[in-house]
Amino acid sequence: MGEVLGLGVTHFPPYSWPDENMADALSMILGAPGVEERFKNPAHWPASMREEWGEDQARGRVVEHRERMRLGFDHARAKLDAFAPDFVVIIGDDQYENFREDIIPPFCVFGLEDDFDLQPWKSGVGARRKNTWGEGPDFRYPLHGFRDGARAITRGLIEAGVDMPYAFGLHHEESLGHAFANTVLFLDSQRKGFDYPVVPFAVNAYGSAVLRSQGGLGHLLDPDSATAEQLADPPAPAPWRCMEVGAKLAKTLTESPWRVALIASSSWSHAFLSPRTGYVWPDVEADRIMIDALRNEDYDVWRNLELEDLEASGQHEILNWMLVVGAMEALGQKPVVDDFIETWVFNSTKVFVSWEP
Repeated sequence: MGEVLGLGVTHFPPYSWPDENMADALSMILGAPGVEERFKNPAHWPASMREEWGEDQARGRVVEHRERMRLGFDHARAKLDAFAPDFVVIIGDDQYENFREDIIPPFCVFGLEDDFDLQPWKSGVGARRKNTWGEGPDFRYPLHGFRDGARAITRGLIEAGVDMPYAFGLHHEESLGHAFANTVLFLDSQRKGFDYPVVPFAVNAYGSAVLRSQGGLGHLLDPDSATAEQLADPPAPAPWRCMEVGAKLAKTLTESPWRVALIASSSWSHAFLSPRTGYVWPDVEADRIMIDALRNEDYDVWRNLELEDLEASGQHEILNWMLVVGAMEALGQKPVVDDFIETWVFNSTKVFVSWEP
């Protein structure tokens, strides 16, 4: 019988950026034509946001925000190393990286080669700013895939009634999307290496927004470019479905011979995805509801969350967590909230959770 360790982390790109750039997302939002002028006026911001922004545009808050994330990653890595898994399944969203107009599956398991390299700073979101490690666009980070594990997961889910897409190679990008790459890079922030084989498990968390936003701020920076067809694009898989798939994934893994770490990778509500907050600040109140339910193991709050409400709060990427929460509920493993990092300025709520077997 296999054993499963559950972890939840963030893949927040500005964690890799210099301090002076950590609030750049808000600066871009405040300059975006797709954001109503009234929301750009600090007089309309929540008091907590005005306080965090302060007179120095939150520069005095950067060190604390970064340090809490560093401690969260260090704690997660320590639990990962203590568990010593045979391989790691990272559940993350693809933000218009390997999946674009030609195909966007609701889920996809990647069975990558035994040895491959991440190229995190060559293109995409990783190329937009310098990084705190001083690594250039030619930097390559060696990683290991585990095709046997990917095959077993896919076969188990198909036999359990999930029509699971899979891929034995990447598509539009030469490297993994940033949800997966950043998870590894941030768990190895001291660059000691990451020897655990990785099976990426992609979720179409952005749903009907993925094309018009191009996985980012496209819907705000160029709001007139979205076509009628894009506005009517199909949705993401529902929260209940993600939790159901997670439960079946747990069964597949525990019936395997392996010790597996199952990692949910994302921040929670994102400012630039939340129409409820004018796309300017994350929906912290909605995140508080979800963390309280998780602490109390009230999983019906998670399961019964309507996709429309999730999207109104900018919680699209929490669908990645839905699979792990569904798996941990099925296994009866207790959540430990290592940190819940509220912010109104740094784009998204960051959460670190562990479920030990």
